[in-house]
Amino acid sequence: MARLSKLRTAVVGLGAAGWMAAGPALAAVGVNNPGGAMSLEDWLADRKIPVGDLIAIGIQFVKSHGRPFFDGVSAVIRASVDGLTAVLLAIPSPLLILGAAALSWVLRRSWPLALFVVAALLFIMNQGYWEPTLETLALVIVAAVASALIGVPLGIAAAHRPRLFAAMRPALDLMQTLPPFVYLIPTLVLFGLGVVPGLISTVIFALPAPIRLTQLGISSVPSSLIEAGEAFGATRTQLLLKVELPSAAPTILAGITQCIMLSLSMVVIAALVGAGGLGVPVVRALNTVQVGTGFEAGFVIVLLAIVLDRISRPADRANAP
Repeated sequence: MARLSKLRTAVVGLGAAGWMAAGPALAAVGVNNPGGAMSLEDWLADRKIPVGDLIAIGIQFVKSHGRPFFDGVSAVIRASVDGLTAVLLAIPSPLLILGAAALSWVLRRSWPLALFVVAALLFIMNQGYWEPTLETLALVIVAAVASALIGVPLGIAAAHRPRLFAAMRPALDLMQTLPPFVYLIPTLVLFGLGVVPGLISTVIFALPAPIRLTQLGISSVPSSLIEAGEAFGATRTQLLLKVELPSAAPTILAGITQCIMLSLSMVVIAALVGAGGLGVPVVRALNTVQVGTGFEAGFVIVLLAIVLDRISRPADRANAP
């Protein structure tokens, strides 16, 4: 108490400047907390669990010891996206538009949908976003294929092994709820700027949908079908290929459709790290406050999303716009 009285007397003599200079000293002797007791917030903050430091150390360790692996992954992803983009750009635009309309007709048997696809693609070309649209389409196709190739087998395994799905559920919840910018940072550190971190972040964001819906579809196969297959002597592989997958096909296709839509929703975020495509004009419009350009690019993204959704959704739910 004597120390506190002397400190207060000295600060009063110094005036306002003295109060500011002596702030740390007052806090040290407990002026702000006369009882001298530390609050729960301060006590916990002083004993902070180094989550961020541990993750940073882990990322640095992985980066330093896995450089050949990451270089190989980067080369494969970049070659896949760039190759598909080059193929789409090499096809004459009228032929590509007619091909998209023919694909929609073959899959949905709907003339209104085919006409809508033609009109949407012509409008995109009219607005001057044809090449960025093809770049975005290549990115979405590669991301969706990668997510499906990983997610569908994992969903099948999770349906057959409930303990595996229980172990995977926290990771899937984390992947769906964690903001994409958070896991964009480590991918940017590991792979650098360009299309690679954007595509990997897109796959991480879209992967839970095919896993969950595939697991749901396989788990929902009627037991009577399984028993009938077993009664006819079907093996596990035959049950999977001839009973479970055909029965769960609509749900699995719904998961792939969700995967495509989720991949498309990452276009703008992927453009922030140099992925290219339709996200670039949106980011540029955001930086320069160009409202018209932003709405143009955003409307083109919406049209592309509608076209992909109408073509890829399960047939029993597909309706022409």
